[in-house]
Amino acid sequence: MIKKDTQHSALVLFSGGQDSATCLAWALSRYDRVETIGFQYGQRHCIELECRERFRDALICAFPQWKPAIGVDQRIDLSVLGAINESAMTREIRIETQINGLPNTFLPGRNLIFITIAAMVAYQRGLSVLVGGMCETDFSGYPDCRDDTIKALQVALNLGMDQHFVLETPLMWMNKADTWRFAQSIGSEALVELIRVETHTCYVGERTELHDWGFGCGECPACQLRARGYYIFRHAGHVNSASLSL
Repeated sequence: MIKKDTQHSALVLFSGGQDSATCLAWALSRYDRVETIGFQYGQRHCIELECRERFRDALICAFPQWKPAIGVDQRIDLSVLGAINESAMTREIRIETQINGLPNTFLPGRNLIFITIAAMVAYQRGLSVLVGGMCETDFSGYPDCRDDTIKALQVALNLGMDQHFVLETPLMWMNKADTWRFAQSIGSEALVELIRVETHTCYVGERTELHDWGFGCGECPACQLRARGYYIFRHAGHVNSASLSL
């Protein structure tokens, strides 16, 4: 059992995806007061924004003990990010790897802006902890998901706002299978199933077919990571390389 931290309150960057949903459950199990923030930035998978409210409601229904802790949710319009960036995350273009080795789903500065805006909101709301689902272990190589980036940003925000924010990234060193296990450790199978059915990760916004691992196209990098992680989570000890091809 995670011991409650009664000295701090948290703001979770909650997109409606698997990672941020897991972080929201983690924060609710840890802090006495938890608020959420999401961003609309012209993403192709804007259906994730619809999942946010449904997941929050379903989470409290399944885990009524967390109801006293969950606070307000805010959705911030950052459509300017989509307007100034040519990315497969915001444009109907084929997802592929760029010359620099990064996938063209990378939206330069996205997480830097998200965390900075979240810190501004936390400053106003009296929240001392920012929680994000950034991960350096099992991800698409985005530099703004790396631990060094988050630590540097924490220093910059605290200097620039004269605060003592703590940026928590509980998934930083987990792969996707670990993330599924982490959710299970927090809320047992009930939380795993809630994340599987109610969250959205697919970059192209496909949500017509429910797979074993959740909704999605099954082909984009986000779906492949999620599906592979779920398979390993369910079949640990019985996995070979051939069985992991999607």
